[in-house]
Amino acid sequence: METVICRVGEGISRRFGLNEKTEVSVTLVNDETIQELNKSYRGIDRPTDVLSFAFDEATEGEAAVSMSEQEIHLLGEIVISLERTIAQAEEYGHSVEREMAFLFVHGMLHLLGYDHQEDEERRQMRQIEEEILEAVAYGREN
Repeated sequence: METVICRVGEGISRRFGLNEKTEVSVTLVNDETIQELNKSYRGIDRPTDVLSFAFDEATEGEAAVSMSEQEIHLLGEIVISLERTIAQAEEYGHSVEREMAFLFVHGMLHLLGYDHQEDEERRQMRQIEEEILEAVAYGREN
């Protein structure tokens, strides 16, 4: 999965102009662990596929753009349930790698300030997700 995360990370970096000083923590966990986190941080007592914890408040796509070239910028943490990843890949009929790529992009967009509470936000976020996935060969047609 490290290869998937690195490849997608490069695509996100190109898209948003992030540099090598931008860091994100990615942790793969089981359903039990992500359910505990989901309950603790969101008040929802069930497993989920991905959680993002931003270290900075971001406005759409601008989280790391204004940072100094000299300092490391810790963008946030992404926690992904490997069990959910495998189950959803099977459910949606694509590879585990494609599902992992999608969940990582989704989590990264949250760290960069995107959300999907409103219909227009959801549409915009899905479009960006698919554009990035296509650019790194994890799109629906690949």
